[in-house]
Amino acid sequence: MLVFYEERLVLLSVPKTGTSAYQEALQTRADQAITNPPELKHAPLYRYNRWIRPMYERVCGVELEVAAVMREPISWLGSWYRFRQRPFMEGKANATHGISFDQFVRDYCKGQQPGYANVGSQAKFLETQKNGCHVTHLFRYEDQMTLQEFLEKRLDVTLSLQKRNVSPAMELSLSPDVEALYRRKKPEEFALYDSIS
Repeated sequence: MLVFYEERLVLLSVPKTGTSAYQEALQTRADQAITNPPELKHAPLYRYNRWIRPMYERVCGVELEVAAVMREPISWLGSWYRFRQRPFMEGKANATHGISFDQFVRDYCKGQQPGYANVGSQAKFLETQKNGCHVTHLFRYEDQMTLQEFLEKRLDVTLSLQKRNVSPAMELSLSPDVEALYRRKKPEEFALYDSIS
């Protein structure tokens, strides 16, 4: 998570959406950079709303706009699946070795997810809060130029991004019946992604 006080902007770090590259490029420019531990670096909107937002509102008297990135839901699960295929993960509880992508997505759709499929929810991460706190600027992962142009203009910087925390390359396909299951069980993921203009 990065906070830019003068620009009244916070950039949330949604896992598997390329935000680590932006964090690295902008952390020295930010007024507050939360890069560790992962539970705080990847704090969802509800944690920002509970802990960070009140600090700026009460102490500084300002409301920050919130920017975030969302990845197409199937691609997002594919990135998690590949990320947990890295060689050093073999034998660990969260590894996806020996599990097909179809099985991974089926298990993600269960009420009780096995550890390897327990990767959270982008829709929950970005969910508008009861007090009205919401993501002001939501960008598609697949449209990096729009996000980059927004940040460059808003922060008056020129960005040079390096890929970080990249999942291994791997061809993945999801069978039509499993995709239909995913869309039926997690419609909020697709609805939020489709709402991004």
